[in-house]
Amino acid sequence: MNLEEKIKKVIEKTEIIKQPDKMLSSFDSTTIHYYMLAVPMYLEFEGKSSDTETIIREGKITWQKPKVITPSYMLRVEGFSGEARKAFEMLAEEDSDLAMILYGLRMSRDFEKMEIVSNSLTSVAKKISSNIEKKKDPYSAVIKGVDEFWDVSLSKFIQAIVTRSAHYSQLPDLLRNSSLKVGSEGFHVITRDKAGYPVIARNEIEILFKLFEKGEIEPRELKQELDRWGMFEQYQDRFFKYFKKRLRGK
Repeated sequence: MNLEEKIKKVIEKTEIIKQPDKMLSSFDSTTIHYYMLAVPMYLEFEGKSSDTETIIREGKITWQKPKVITPSYMLRVEGFSGEARKAFEMLAEEDSDLAMILYGLRMSRDFEKMEIVSNSLTSVAKKISSNIEKKKDPYSAVIKGVDEFWDVSLSKFIQAIVTRSAHYSQLPDLLRNSSLKVGSEGFHVITRDKAGYPVIARNEIEILFKLFEKGEIEPRELKQELDRWGMFEQYQDRFFKYFKKRLRGK
């Protein structure tokens, strides 16, 4: 079985047991607290029942203020294994333009912890879900994943919540401001300029240039965003013009 087949199998086995009650915000950052549950892979080798132990991986994922990004931009995010990045790519292929309606993603591994409990995954999931309900926490999720490739399972959850949030919150806004349009086959399509870049990307860059010109952001922040889009060559004369002007003013 090659890597792609393994990833497909993990994605198929992944189950979102409890979705967050709240979706990702269209206007601000959102942090989701996740509990990734998996049967330890070593149980099979030890000849033990899969109901005897469960691994709980707990962490947080933070989405910055939403914006449309390309799949290549998405794959530059840090904190994921090569298998998880491949899973993102494969999931994006299912609906490439909808997959672009993603969010600036930061994986907050500082908050992660892992523990192994002597109980079945089903009972652990029920207990955690019950605790979430009691706390009335709208930003927590429980996921059944695969131990060996657990962050591939996490990538499926991320894709699911992003798509769900996009349908209910971002799509209407993006259609209104012409960042999206409905294609001839009825699917949502990213509105692009003649060069093939999303129009919303141009808008983002213009906002950053204005902040740069006012001195509210550093040159490296603007350069980083241009590089992420692969558009630095198109803007380099303008970038260096203001960069030189700022240097002369010091």
